Amino acid sequence: MTTFRYAELARVVRNGFVESQHYGSAVVLAPDGEIVLAAGVPDEPVLPRSTLKPVQALACRVAATALDGVDPLAGPALALAAGSHTGDDRHVEVVRVMLAGAGLTEDALGCPADWPEDEQTRDRLIRAGGQRDRIRMNCSGKHAAMLVACVARSWSTHDYLDPNHPLQRETAATVARLAGTPIAHHAIDGCGAPLFGLPLTGLARTFQALVTAPAGSDEALVAQAMRHHPEYVGGWHGHPNTDLMRALPGVLAKGGAEGVLAVAAPDGHAVAVKVIDGSPRATTAIALAALDAVGVPVDGADALRRVPVLGGGEPVGAVTAAIDWTVSRTEAAPSRTEKEES
Repeated sequence: MTTFRYAELARVVRNGFVESQHYGSAVVLAPDGEIVLAAGVPDEPVLPRSTLKPVQALACRVAATALDGVDPLAGPALALAAGSHTGDDRHVEVVRVMLAGAGLTEDALGCPADWPEDEQTRDRLIRAGGQRDRIRMNCSGKHAAMLVACVARSWSTHDYLDPNHPLQRETAATVARLAGTPIAHHAIDGCGAPLFGLPLTGLARTFQALVTAPAGSDEALVAQAMRHHPEYVGGWHGHPNTDLMRALPGVLAKGGAEGVLAVAAPDGHAVAVKVIDGSPRATTAIALAALDAVGVPVDGADALRRVPVLGGGEPVGAVTAAIDWTVSRTEAAPSRTEKEES
């Protein structure tokens, strides 16, 4: 019989009854890179999905500026490249400007056509007789950045998603460098781009590297763009990554499909989470509980630590973190609760 190795990370409570539980893995790194808390199997490879977009954006930025120092990926464009936007008109306009600057149109995008995730925008487009569109897909910013990098380096654009394309090889090298570990598995993401499997420890190390990079470095500029323009990382209306970065200025956060999230605090603490059933609904609450457990101030994001459970449209419970740590905190800073009790 196979031993169940994953730890409980969150509970769904309805009217005092534990209705469901989310299991998976989580890891917290101290600013010096040491593991201070772990749950489940954080050394097991996962597919980070869109959580890796900041690294893909970094590789695109480096490629696009390597030859003549021109900076086509900065500010909202860089944040959009590192994000999973919701297809708002403001997102689409930035993607169009990125493509136009490279002499391309949205026909060059290799991502699938999709409806925007923003409900108001989607409803408006449907009422107007619109259709699914590549530029509205939440990965179009990343794809536009890849095309910008290819044009800047005189690389072919028709096959930019091929894993053997020069851009994708450079991206893979960047992923391995920041994670401090070889890529564990190669796959294709939902948007068609190459995807690189990493252990959660490597994913947390990646985000730690972004927030602790020297000022002015490409890594620091990616983190800065995301934190200064969080609405381009997600959206203007109820996007968890955007809301978290707005609530805790200086924090870097990016989630991915199938229950993955990485968060890094300005002081260098970093957490990575994988919910094994693929549900993302508790990942923000789990990450915040993990940071709180090692003393990182998260008071400004208290509203994100509980996901309401509704009954008849009214709150009757909540989804909250309930982490079964398998590596106990020994030398980490006391949590906020412990500070209050001492």
